[in-house]
Amino acid sequence: MRPDQIQPEMYETQLQEKQAKLAELMASLSLPAMEVFASQPSHYRMRAEFRIWHDGDDLYYAMFDSADPRTPIRTDQFLAASSLINELMPKLLDAVRDIPVLRYKLFQVDFLTTTTGEALISLLYHKPIDDEWNAAVQELNDAFPACHFIGRSRKKKQIITRDFVMETLTVNGQKFHYQQVENSFTQPNAGISEKMLEWALDVTKNASGDLLEMYCGNGNFSIPLARRFDRVVATEISKVSVNSAQLNIAINGMHNVQVVKMASEDVSSALNGDVELPKSLVQAGVSELTPSVVLVDPPRSGLDDATVELIRKIDFILYISCNPETLKANLEALSSTHEVVRYAMFDQFPYTHHVETGVYLQRKVSA
Repeated sequence: MRPDQIQPEMYETQLQEKQAKLAELMASLSLPAMEVFASQPSHYRMRAEFRIWHDGDDLYYAMFDSADPRTPIRTDQFLAASSLINELMPKLLDAVRDIPVLRYKLFQVDFLTTTTGEALISLLYHKPIDDEWNAAVQELNDAFPACHFIGRSRKKKQIITRDFVMETLTVNGQKFHYQQVENSFTQPNAGISEKMLEWALDVTKNASGDLLEMYCGNGNFSIPLARRFDRVVATEISKVSVNSAQLNIAINGMHNVQVVKMASEDVSSALNGDVELPKSLVQAGVSELTPSVVLVDPPRSGLDDATVELIRKIDFILYISCNPETLKANLEALSSTHEVVRYAMFDQFPYTHHVETGVYLQRKVSA
């Protein structure tokens, strides 16, 4: 995304265009009225990555247009990024500019911020990180008390204080706390993330029994939804995300959630009876689980056939999608057994073609 594409005065127009495109894509399906959740028109992204461009004695943040990837676009401020990122951008460059060991071969800076004022700053280099760099960045860290610094160079990761921030999301007036680790998946738009969680709680307000969740990440949905259900068994393939989920479950005081490190395809094979139940699923108590709802939040590729077959056995399906095209294909496959009763668009990524979609399906009476 180019900086000049972020035009808050045009936000409503782009939102309507995005809504129309989604409606056109889904027109062949029998869907209820679309619920639309708008983003803040600016300062909505809690993370951002910038290249560092060196020009003689000067250096500045740069972004690139995919149509002209060789020409840097100077980016002194970035309206999409959080207010904290915009505040830190010039301060960081001012601090680094006159320190050769921090400036030399610096080619990228990544920011991860929270709604509560924390920031994680990753400095990426085309050179080895040594003791001199460690000493210099420690002084830098002391000068930015609300920030945590990481150095990266040729597969080496140097953590100065810690490699995560603690985010707090407010959902229906209740606060939930999440560890967010550098380079792990988190929802970039905190305001929309809160709206998605409120919507998920609303569509499942009459649910009871147990919840099966696949692709749980750091427990973003698992933790607020746990209060709806007797038990939650959630699965996730990323070790970093599983560790964060387990920590987040503990700090939010949830005692009815079990997280298992396992790929969705393997979970589906086991629960479909194609293979013997792995020990980790047995220990999580999946044999005694009677899910009334299954929650899936897959990658852009959508659900594989085995997972579609698994979830069609469950009465209610909560599907969060980052790719409407694969969502449509999965909904067509599920249409013989389920019907969509709630349908929402979340503008997670304003000024881009990307859209997040939520659907809630229930089993057809005749199925």
